[in-house]
Amino acid sequence: MRLWSRELWRIAWLAALGACLGGLLGLPGLGFAAGLAICLVYQLRQLRALFKWLTLHPHDEPPAASGMWGELFDRLYRYQKSQRITQNRLRATLARIQESSEAMRDSVVMLDRHGDLEWWNSAATEMLGLQTAHDRGQHITNLLRDPRFISYFNARKYGEPLTLTSPIDERRILQYQITLYGDDERLVMARDITRLHRLEQMRRDFVANVSHELRTPLTVLTGYLETYGDLKEQLPPRLGRGIAQMEEQTKRMQNLVNDLLLLSRLEIDQGGGDHHPLALGPMLDSVRRDALALSNQQHNVQVVLESDAQLIASEQELHSAISNLAFNAVRYTPQGSHITLRWKTLPNGSACIEVDDDGEGIDPVHIPRLTERFYRVDKGRSTATGGTGLGLAIVKHVLLRHDAFLQIESHPGEGALFRCVFPSSRVVESEPHLA
Repeated sequence: MRLWSRELWRIAWLAALGACLGGLLGLPGLGFAAGLAICLVYQLRQLRALFKWLTLHPHDEPPAASGMWGELFDRLYRYQKSQRITQNRLRATLARIQESSEAMRDSVVMLDRHGDLEWWNSAATEMLGLQTAHDRGQHITNLLRDPRFISYFNARKYGEPLTLTSPIDERRILQYQITLYGDDERLVMARDITRLHRLEQMRRDFVANVSHELRTPLTVLTGYLETYGDLKEQLPPRLGRGIAQMEEQTKRMQNLVNDLLLLSRLEIDQGGGDHHPLALGPMLDSVRRDALALSNQQHNVQVVLESDAQLIASEQELHSAISNLAFNAVRYTPQGSHITLRWKTLPNGSACIEVDDDGEGIDPVHIPRLTERFYRVDKGRSTATGGTGLGLAIVKHVLLRHDAFLQIESHPGEGALFRCVFPSSRVVESEPHLA
């Protein structure tokens, strides 16, 4: 403000001086105008110097000037200098980011808000076949044309990665993960998981083959043990008890082998061939009868149908999954407990099957790991009940094959609720019966 006031005083002083000199000649108005003209010429010269400096020599020292113009030149120069420092820092940071991205084995692709390619590292060129010369600015789906990737990209739900073969080498398996950032821009990362995929396939084949090979010796052992069991009255008591324990453990091994074979089939077989609209009432009633037989009528098991909608599913696979949930409820709740099998639709159009009990409940710390193979909350109690530790893993895989997921709600002393949630695309209204 002080410089501005000083500049105004300078203009007023020149105008007054001009008026005084003009008054001596009898032309005060002309002198006043001449004073203002001198001020205008000075301002225009300084403005011309500013323009030449900013356009022709922006990196040079600013023009020499006094007063307000000198202060303006100095401030612009300091601002330009700070901006150059900031730009250099940003360029260095960007260069380090690009260098680190180039050093990564994973593909990194940057997309703008429209999904067009902006930048990618050399790994993306190797894995995805992107070419700098003519692919920049192209939409990502013009280059990665697999329908599954296009659906994944357009769905904008990137919580889970997508596994596909490489678009330029079908022998390579890639895992895609998309992240939103900035102004609706996207970062696409692709990892080569070919080795992991092969190891997983080898594990599946190994489990399937070993389980299949174990069936024959277990069948032979079971046959002989049944024969000896029929003759246990003729055997010494000590030997009879041993045969009874062998029968029990052999039965456990058979159940384990059967569950392993079922899991292997669920993992390898894509399924879907036997999916059809299924009425849930008869199936849940069948599960209820099996659960009552397992508990020797010591539990109160009921079926509640809150909807008459049908579910597009495999009856065999769904029966296996719900049976596992119901049998777990029988095994891990005390006698006299209430178990409810419930089918209902949800407000968003989806539907769910619930298995609810009022037993001892589960500590929430265990819930995230319950669907892992052989994970047991209480190893001693699980062994005593005869479970294989694969039931919830089977449930998880069956639900994945039906585009569904498992929710578990439980607290110690408050029972447990296992909810199988199916999308609306698999729920169909039942046809009305004609009179």
